[in-house]
Amino acid sequence: MAPPPTPPTKANKKNILIRWLPLVVLILGLASYFYFDLGSLFNFQSLKDNRETLLQWRKDHLLWTLLGFMGIYLLVVSFSIPGAVFFTLAGGFLLGPIWGTLCVVISATLGACMIFIAVQTSLGSWLKGKAAPWFSKMEKGFKENAFSYLLFVRLVPVFPFWVVNIVPALLNMRLKPFAIATFIGIIPGSFVYVLAGNGLGAILDQDKTPNLGIILEPPVLIPILCLAALSLIPIVYKKLKKA
Repeated sequence: MAPPPTPPTKANKKNILIRWLPLVVLILGLASYFYFDLGSLFNFQSLKDNRETLLQWRKDHLLWTLLGFMGIYLLVVSFSIPGAVFFTLAGGFLLGPIWGTLCVVISATLGACMIFIAVQTSLGSWLKGKAAPWFSKMEKGFKENAFSYLLFVRLVPVFPFWVVNIVPALLNMRLKPFAIATFIGIIPGSFVYVLAGNGLGAILDQDKTPNLGIILEPPVLIPILCLAALSLIPIVYKKLKKA
């Protein structure tokens, strides 16, 4: 006769709670975003309607503007909410090219690291299924040289940002190189969109929509591709050494 199952201890219950907490938070965050229709607040028309208020608030409360913007951006990345490009442009509009780029890069890196850590808990198996179409395509590159490959896919966003946050964690990449490669790799693209956002006022005055494809234009794309090629040098060197 089989022994009765051992009742869960207090420590086991705590571990279960910690394991499933990220998934619960993610579901609640996404549900709140769609339930309260927060997407309707984060668009260019809303930015235009509240332009003077936002600029005056920045003038009077620069520190709170920086912290508030970074907090919202971090949540957008952490919950993989659509609209990161809009917030990057808004960062340039509100904060200028230097502060805007710095806030975007720091917030995006922190948000990516939060997802990276969450994948190692209850989110791992669920997110692996979501990232399955890209997983096999990226697996070989990460196994050859995780840092260089991550730097490359950050510089040239051929995969969705949220996917690149998940796959390295599933492939057991360490957090520190993940954070460093993410921080460095997103600087060029972030700066391009922040710079575009810095001139957003004139575009809004003309009732036009910003060119979100600016990063694909040759004067912008070619330097970024050159940087991406440099990031692959360690992988190429490793292959040549083996040959």
